[in-house]
Amino acid sequence: MKNKRAGYIIFAILTLAFLVGLVFLNRSVHKVPLLAEDGSSFEKAVVTEIIQDNLTETGDRSGEQIVKVKITSGSHKGETVEATSLDGYLYGATCEVGTHVIINISEYDGTLAANVYNYDRTSVIIIFIAVFLALLMWVGGKKGIFSAISLVFAAVCVLFLYLPLMYMGVQPFLAAVLCCILITLFSMILLGGFTAKTFSAIAGTTIGCVVSGLIAFIFAYFMHINGYNVEEVETLILIEQNSQLQAGGLLFSGILITSLGASMDVAMSIASAVSEIYSHSPEISVKELTKSGMRVGRDMLGTNVSTLVLAFVGGAASIMMIYYSYSMPGRQLMNSYFMGTELLEGLSGTFGVIAVVPLVSVISAWLYKKRKKT
Repeated sequence: MKNKRAGYIIFAILTLAFLVGLVFLNRSVHKVPLLAEDGSSFEKAVVTEIIQDNLTETGDRSGEQIVKVKITSGSHKGETVEATSLDGYLYGATCEVGTHVIINISEYDGTLAANVYNYDRTSVIIIFIAVFLALLMWVGGKKGIFSAISLVFAAVCVLFLYLPLMYMGVQPFLAAVLCCILITLFSMILLGGFTAKTFSAIAGTTIGCVVSGLIAFIFAYFMHINGYNVEEVETLILIEQNSQLQAGGLLFSGILITSLGASMDVAMSIASAVSEIYSHSPEISVKELTKSGMRVGRDMLGTNVSTLVLAFVGGAASIMMIYYSYSMPGRQLMNSYFMGTELLEGLSGTFGVIAVVPLVSVISAWLYKKRKKT
């Protein structure tokens, strides 16, 4: 009990030290401005009057509105300004009196010019996330609270470690591996404690994610695909020219991050099953314990593999619909960069999940039997 308590104290101290280190890391990042510094800013506002309304009523989004808005944030808070709102699919908003919006304002010679950028979704997003976390903690109890904390930690790692490291020139694959290891360590220890079950799941998850990345590298080489064969390549090249980012590695590092969740799920489930079997049959051999873990893993593979593949399919639904509607020839579709990268991302991630099954089965069986001998 004392050893376990000391372990959690050390775990908490290391976590705090890591978070403090992230603060210093992010302060050391010097970003090159990529947008024109024209003095404009995005501020919150509320519509107070509709001056002119030229929106079409035919179902097509076109036309514009001239509205008065009261600024509710920034240095011009409390001021009222006239703004133009284009009714487009990506920008603008259909304004009514009382509509909360985000405006882009610029000041020239003391005169404010403003455009409605979009609806103000900040409050709704915060409520949405809060409801999700509350439901997770209510249904999951103590484990749900730990899951919520793990989710927040994962987001912190991605936003304040993974992205800054790549921007500063760290090879994206290595940045992703480091991020995956830290997220796995934190989540598994928080949820499973300092047990053989936890450490076998950590080892299996880490190796499985690395397998996903290596498989992606190998098949990308033979398919003549690199990290520059993506839709956002022009923007990424611009960033690369103004930072130390190695944009070509983003595709492969992203595969590691994507496969992490499914790998953790499979790894912990198999490790828990092996732990339960061993607790009821401590005399069971390593071979039989491994086989039991494999049988549990096989039952999980179908749904988890489908989860990863369908996640990529869902993310590409829009462009798939475009290709379908234009009746793109099969030979053209199969050999397009789009199909190649989607298959690479979807299937490489599943390789990692598949690899987790035998890895965790063997590692957990070996750890439990070794612990008994000692």
